[in-house]
Amino acid sequence: MRWIDLVLVVVYMAVSAWVGLRFARKQTSTEAYFVARRSVPPWAIGMSMMATLVSSVTFVAYPGSAYGSNWSNLVPGFMLLVVLVIVGRVLVPFYREAVRMSAYEYFGRRFGEPARIYSSVAFSLGHFGKMGFVYYLVALTANSVTGWNIDAIIISIGIVTVAYTLLGGIEAVVWTDVVQGFVMWLGILLALGFLLFLPPGGPVAVFSSAAQAGKFSLGEMNWDFSRATIPVLVLYGFFWYLQKYAADQTLVQRYLLAKSDRLAMRGITLGALQTVPVWTLFMLIGTCTWSFYQLTGKTLPAYVTKADQVFPYFLASQLPAGAAGVFLAALMAAAMSTLASDLNCIAMVGVEDVYRKVRPHADDAMRLRMGKILVAVFGGLGVIMAEILAHSPGGALSMWFNVSAILSGGLAGLFVLAFLSRRANARGVYTGIAVCVLVTTWATLTSGKERWLDLGAWNYPWHELTIGVTGHVALAVTGYVASWLYGARRDDAAVTFWSWLRERKRAAAGMAG
Repeated sequence: MRWIDLVLVVVYMAVSAWVGLRFARKQTSTEAYFVARRSVPPWAIGMSMMATLVSSVTFVAYPGSAYGSNWSNLVPGFMLLVVLVIVGRVLVPFYREAVRMSAYEYFGRRFGEPARIYSSVAFSLGHFGKMGFVYYLVALTANSVTGWNIDAIIISIGIVTVAYTLLGGIEAVVWTDVVQGFVMWLGILLALGFLLFLPPGGPVAVFSSAAQAGKFSLGEMNWDFSRATIPVLVLYGFFWYLQKYAADQTLVQRYLLAKSDRLAMRGITLGALQTVPVWTLFMLIGTCTWSFYQLTGKTLPAYVTKADQVFPYFLASQLPAGAAGVFLAALMAAAMSTLASDLNCIAMVGVEDVYRKVRPHADDAMRLRMGKILVAVFGGLGVIMAEILAHSPGGALSMWFNVSAILSGGLAGLFVLAFLSRRANARGVYTGIAVCVLVTTWATLTSGKERWLDLGAWNYPWHELTIGVTGHVALAVTGYVASWLYGARRDDAAVTFWSWLRERKRAAAGMAG
């Protein structure tokens, strides 16, 4: 790695650490540490949402997926906009009224503390698993570009990210996300420019060769649920982003950062409108990387054995001095923004949903201290998870999609029951949760090419991406039926969409009168 590249990376890391120190003195309460006193402008919320959703998974695995196949793994991302259009205008004001900090407060109000604990744990497990992937992929790419030791890269990124998240709270996370968002856009456009104009024939030849090879295809359109066809990807994406908007603390937290419902909705919309184009550009980068090696005739070295490794090798071997450093800083920006958001949110649900119950008499200063401890603990555990993943076979994107589907915990199904059903009760929901856990465990153990357990005709019959969907549906259907069997009566006083809508209409009528 050339000295100018190293300087750019060091400067970026130093700026990130400085932001944390700048906001450290303001973190005097949990209200400041976790929701920034609800004073963040919408454009910053949007940039933070984009930076959080775009991680090193995007930087490495999306180009790898497009290089090795086509654009099929972009299909789930389109559901981010679809789900926003369907539910955004309801969920944002609802959560701003229904909860103080944690999204899972709502499940506790509807179905009791066990439902709140279950949803908090499911969220924390899913995001803890994601943290391992993020650490691993940023280290993989940085190692390819610089030759630095992967362990040293993971530890260095972990120390800086934990430091500014621990010291500066969500304010440091959001404003670092803003800086990181601009760095990401610069890195994307820089890499794309080289990929389009370096090959002979320029952009026309790049697009022509890729189109002839079917590299822009969105996948196969048929109803075979045993393969990753378009319907499977659409289902996965719809339920994944329904869960993100409805039951994921990293997005619900963004709703709470704004001063008003209108500003919160504007911020979330800006975030979604930035995120999908970024995902698309990374798919384009992977396709252009494929065209580059086809058109130039350059061969890949023997140690580049995975599609995920090709784009990092291109960065290391083809970009001039300075350009590789900018892109490496952008990669680290993507990873650190996601990690910081996850750490702050895991700490928040740990404090609000667990610690407050274990220590009900703890004052705000004690809760703030516990939040900082949890940031440090989970940051360290994420590093350990990354070391495990560093030696796992297979493509990183498919691995991440499978794990995220499995760890989703049926939270979308739980939210649908809580929000739409006035008959669902605690006993029915607990039955649904139990069935969801059993079904998800069975599907996980008996699915895929390398099964943990082979039950023959009783193996899970569909693609691994449908496991999360199956869990959501199993929880919602079983929970509703069980509630009915337990003799549940319609409860108009329950906090549901219907009661919320009724109160909104009543308030609007009062203002008109």
